[in-house]
Amino acid sequence: MKTTLLLTTSLLSLLATSAMADALSDSYLAMFKPLPTEALSPDNELTEAKINLGRMLYYETRISKNGKMSCNSCHMLDKYGQDNLPFSPGHEGKLGGRSSPSVYNAAFHIAQFWDGRAPTVEEQAKGPVLNPVEMGMPSADFVVDVLKSIPGYVEAFKAAFPGEENPVHYDNFGRAIGAFERKLVTPSRWDEYLKGQKAALTAEEQKGYETFAKAGCATCHNGPAIGGAMYHKLGLVKAWPELKDLGRYEATKVDSDKHFFKVSSLRNVTETGPYLHDGSVTSLEQMVSMMAEHQLGKTLTAEETASIVTFLKSLKGEIPAEYIAQPELPASGPNTPKA
Repeated sequence: MKTTLLLTTSLLSLLATSAMADALSDSYLAMFKPLPTEALSPDNELTEAKINLGRMLYYETRISKNGKMSCNSCHMLDKYGQDNLPFSPGHEGKLGGRSSPSVYNAAFHIAQFWDGRAPTVEEQAKGPVLNPVEMGMPSADFVVDVLKSIPGYVEAFKAAFPGEENPVHYDNFGRAIGAFERKLVTPSRWDEYLKGQKAALTAEEQKGYETFAKAGCATCHNGPAIGGAMYHKLGLVKAWPELKDLGRYEATKVDSDKHFFKVSSLRNVTETGPYLHDGSVTSLEQMVSMMAEHQLGKTLTAEETASIVTFLKSLKGEIPAEYIAQPELPASGPNTPKA
């Protein structure tokens, strides 16, 4: 009788603990949202004509100094929106100062670039074209002159921005590319799980999610993009080794922003290494372990690290092959200038 009572008590205790764990796990789910089909903007209506123009401009190489680079050179749409390099080479082969992040799901982020210096994808699109290391064009006016010299683009801008007397200008260049990027969305099995389809994740992936959440990772990596919604200091609890980049301080010049970076999205993270602003971490397992140590002050076991990585694999979405297919670009005009 006593033995039976002890076993019953133990069983009830185990069930209660399990129920508490499930409730805790479910409570974390409120921190996440399924990916919408597009990232809407009150300032940039997503029309078919504008998106089509943005797609052409995304692949356009005539807006680079050497005539060979496009947005897709560093943010390759068939490789999950980046180039798998620590630093990307520019028009002269010189390397940029930070790793090129993925453009997929980026429109859901709080801001763009590692330091958040561009508030939207529309503003971000205008930066690399004029960056002397990246695409190297001499001025926004020169880019506009190139586009105006190409009859096909003149007509495409008119269709994308109807009613404007002079639609070919640099802000509209950014709006068109931004419109295209706002539909670069890669939902995964995780989104089906969030919608209530628990079988969308394997038992091992569900366990990995629980490990991820309870370790504290969800504190920063949450929302529809599973990150991208805040800035955080790299080396919050324990100093990050050999950190030289001042991060957001470079954009704000505010001392308290030193070594702060936009929190990365974990969407497609298994496909977008190497990791961090400098591409210094090549292994996802190492990245998970280091983040736990330096950001949370925790030492994960090898089993816990592997479990989290198993969950992260469920965040890999499907590339929208038809949407990103490279379009035929308009022919140059007789007087198209070269930088």
